[in-house]
Amino acid sequence: MTYFHWIAGTILALAWFSRIVDAAIGMPSVADISQPEWDQGPSAAPGKIPSANPRVSIIVPARNEEGDIEQSLTRLLQLDYDNYEVIAVNDRSTDRTGEIMERMAGNPQFSQSTREMGHSLLKVIHHQELPSGWLGKTHAMWTATNAASGEWVLFTDADVLFKPDSVRRAVVYAEAAKADHVVLFPQMIMKRPGEYMMIAFFQTMFVFGHRPWKVADPKSRDHMGVGAFNLIRRNVYEAVGTYEALRMEVLDDMKLGKVVKNAGFRQRNVFGGDLISIRWARGAMGVVDNLTKNFFAVLSFQWPRTLISAFGLAFLNLMPFVGVWLAHGWERVPYAVALGSMFLIYLGMSLRSGVPAYYFLLHPVSTGLFIYTLLRSMFLTLWNDGIVWRGTKYPLEELRKGMV
Repeated sequence: MTYFHWIAGTILALAWFSRIVDAAIGMPSVADISQPEWDQGPSAAPGKIPSANPRVSIIVPARNEEGDIEQSLTRLLQLDYDNYEVIAVNDRSTDRTGEIMERMAGNPQFSQSTREMGHSLLKVIHHQELPSGWLGKTHAMWTATNAASGEWVLFTDADVLFKPDSVRRAVVYAEAAKADHVVLFPQMIMKRPGEYMMIAFFQTMFVFGHRPWKVADPKSRDHMGVGAFNLIRRNVYEAVGTYEALRMEVLDDMKLGKVVKNAGFRQRNVFGGDLISIRWARGAMGVVDNLTKNFFAVLSFQWPRTLISAFGLAFLNLMPFVGVWLAHGWERVPYAVALGSMFLIYLGMSLRSGVPAYYFLLHPVSTGLFIYTLLRSMFLTLWNDGIVWRGTKYPLEELRKGMV
């Protein structure tokens, strides 16, 4: 048992400690566009000759979002940017989503803005049917982009809340950094302890697996995409095959980031405080439900990889807590190093995410729930021979064929 503890503890200590050192060195390089230096008009970006602000087309796909769509679109229609359009897609909704969109498009408050800007500020597209070989969301974004006129395209979700200066600051940064694709991390709105616990774990694993500070490095394979805010140059979007190339991708946001990075274009991710925010889930089981659709897709719908990953998650996240109690004497040191490094990640995230660092103590609980979610995602997808998403079933065979 002595050799086991030394070997297991050393592996865990190296894994966690190396990541916290890497993050401590790299994370400061990730820009925060909520800072005063980015509070300017795009024409005033450093080194840029004053010119007309680039046009931005904001794409909002929505299916059965009557509870959120009005507030989300209202925020978008009140941006302080002077050259943009919003294209909202009602994707086969069975509730009042389409009705709310149309009412807002005819609202005199926004019609005045339309006259001042010289173009239609809000366009609404209605989908009644879904062509075969497409996911509803990717099809909605593809058709909306075909109708867009912007030099930049911003893909977002129907429940994201934008502050007035969010898009302006993002465009300033994109033009200054000569970026082709900019991802802005949203602020998570959390109201229940279960949400804090699960989102803290998710962010810990996200930092561990995706290394946001490496995205800007063209030599690394790290890439990024976030459904709440994917801002991409129109010509780059077309160069990577548009959403037609991702038409059956469940993880469309991350896969967009992947194809952009693999094609050699300049990708950046940025922090932004509360420039955009989202209530991603309600309670711990809300997070479980949201991720059930995605987790098996993350592992390419392969059950052996899923089982291995479940074991890996348990070893990486539970063994430091178990080992520090079961080991004796100096054998506990590497486990303690792993736990200390894990806590430092929580502490670092608490400075940006609003999740108190003491949620580290619930890390074993959230680990168990995430392993359950992973296995649940695999079981339900295999049992149903596909994914049921927003009332539409997508066969597993088609999902596998459409993977990038």
